[in-house]
Amino acid sequence: MRAITVTEPGGPDALAVSEVPTPSPGEGELLVNVVAAGVNRADTLQRRGHYPPPKGVTDIIGLEVAGVVAEVGASVEGWNAGDECVALLAGGGYAEYVAVPAGQVVRPPEGVDLVTAAGLIEVAATVVSNMRHVHLADGETFLVHGGTGGIGAFAIQYAKQHGCRVAATAGSPEKVELCRELGADIALDYHDDWVAGLKEATDGRGVDVILDVMGAKYLGDNVKSLARLGRLVVIGLQGGVKGELNLNALLGKCATVTATSLRFRPASEKAEICAAVASDVWPMVADGRIRLARETRVPFAEVQRAHELLESGDNVGKIILTL
Repeated sequence: MRAITVTEPGGPDALAVSEVPTPSPGEGELLVNVVAAGVNRADTLQRRGHYPPPKGVTDIIGLEVAGVVAEVGASVEGWNAGDECVALLAGGGYAEYVAVPAGQVVRPPEGVDLVTAAGLIEVAATVVSNMRHVHLADGETFLVHGGTGGIGAFAIQYAKQHGCRVAATAGSPEKVELCRELGADIALDYHDDWVAGLKEATDGRGVDVILDVMGAKYLGDNVKSLARLGRLVVIGLQGGVKGELNLNALLGKCATVTATSLRFRPASEKAEICAAVASDVWPMVADGRIRLARETRVPFAEVQRAHELLESGDNVGKIILTL
């Protein structure tokens, strides 16, 4: 089968289309014939050698796909060859076929084509699992950084559907306006003093929950922006891995700082998360309560261009590789 391999850790030019053996489904797994694969920040980190897959998982990049069941492994029930599906992966998505635990495979949302569906499950699973982790509640104020990316655009709408007042940061006036169109009550340009802007917009109170993809760069400002009993959950490290934490500021607010990785959770947890996405999120996608993010479709063989676009910062929404 064809797959995208990394010749050596580095820039987008390290990605190449290669011939590799086709996997076989083990017990409890499905073999998926991939129609499209979502492109994520984690993919670019892995390409650079900074985010290796869990032990025993293929080193082929790719955390989400949509496609058709090609083969059903032993002890799997409820699936047949030819069924359309969406899968959350620990790796292996940039390929024509991928074997995945059946609990991490769900049917696509009603009315959504497979290519678009390929860019939904990793975002949805990330947001749902983390908002449950920090117990986001109706009536709270929620902040997400990067409001026009895949995670941000989904998180804005998800939090609004759960009765929250939503704040978002973005990198240009056009992106700030898009955050408002998605439902953000407070939208701030992160090139400006967003901490001061957020403080003013919340009458000095701050926010209850922050979903952060930046890591070290925003750690201090995020803690400043928390309300009493606030919770900061870090899910990305675009701004570095080591930061200084003012414990006194944290103490004064009785606040919490936590970090999670979806990729390294055990299969049983991922299965629960995927089931929650299918039951709770897919109906909101199907009836339009959550709008689909803008998407850019890139042919499989042009994977280098897809990574260049994602890293440029110019992209809005989701990038999807099509096979």
